[in-house]
Amino acid sequence: MTTGRRAARRTALFLLYQWDVTKQPLTSLYEGEVDAYARSLAEAVVTDADELDRRITDAAEGWTADRLGAVERNVLRIAIHELDDDDVPGPVAIDEAVGLAKRYASDEAGRLVNGILGRIQRERAA
Repeated sequence: MTTGRRAARRTALFLLYQWDVTKQPLTSLYEGEVDAYARSLAEAVVTDADELDRRITDAAEGWTADRLGAVERNVLRIAIHELDDDDVPGPVAIDEAVGLAKRYASDEAGRLVNGILGRIQRERAA
């Protein structure tokens, strides 16, 4: 089963949110057939969560990843993973992340995500 990347990101976000909140193994959270991109994205984020959280904390200026809401934290994890993967253009990864944050958290969360990802993107370009 394949869906568009936008829907796959949303599925990955839902899986990662449940994983983050419940601390259950990711594979125990799959229900039915999960899109291949969503599954690989979620699994990659879980594998690299500590490193992704360190990068979020470094870029968040005064916040640590564990103080962010679970939605914001996982949106950022997904986006940073995609920024590192040259398969997704940086502006697309950031735009998608801001959209997810606004839709599932708040407009303020969208601004926070945009600021953190912008900082990470600028550091990568330097």
